[in-house]
Amino acid sequence: MKLKIKIITILTLFLLVSCNVKYNFTGTGKINAKTFQVNYFQNNAEIVEVGIERTFTQKLQNTIQNQTNLDLVPSGGDLLYEGEIVEYRITPMASNANQQSSQNRMTITINVRYSSKNSEDDNFEKRFSFFHDYDANLLPSAVLNEALEIIYERITLDIFNESLAKW
Repeated sequence: MKLKIKIITILTLFLLVSCNVKYNFTGTGKINAKTFQVNYFQNNAEIVEVGIERTFTQKLQNTIQNQTNLDLVPSGGDLLYEGEIVEYRITPMASNANQQSSQNRMTITINVRYSSKNSEDDNFEKRFSFFHDYDANLLPSAVLNEALEIIYERITLDIFNESLAKW
């Protein structure tokens, strides 16, 4: 029994090495780049919430740094992420018996332009959006940090998957 397990293990390893299969936990495979650049994402939404553009830019940089071994550079990166926040809105989602809103939804949409110096076929421009629902009795400023964490976590992962993981 032990001999069969050893043989299967050796054959599997040989197959993986001979096929040059590379596996990592992020699912990116081999990235044809060494550096990346994230330009500052301006807030061009009708409602301007101070600081959300800086927070998003930093969150995207951190996500890419944490998921890859690429080096962040201020200019001239092999991969370039740029764009703008195009929507920041708060809409009522549910009402109570008094016809008042009981739940609001904060939605953020970001237009992203991605370009790769080494793989121009991967370039894209696309909008990414996500939301966070919260109690309407709370002011948006009271839930902003939590909402941004949730919304930006999802959007940055979607951008990462679209640009590098190809999911």
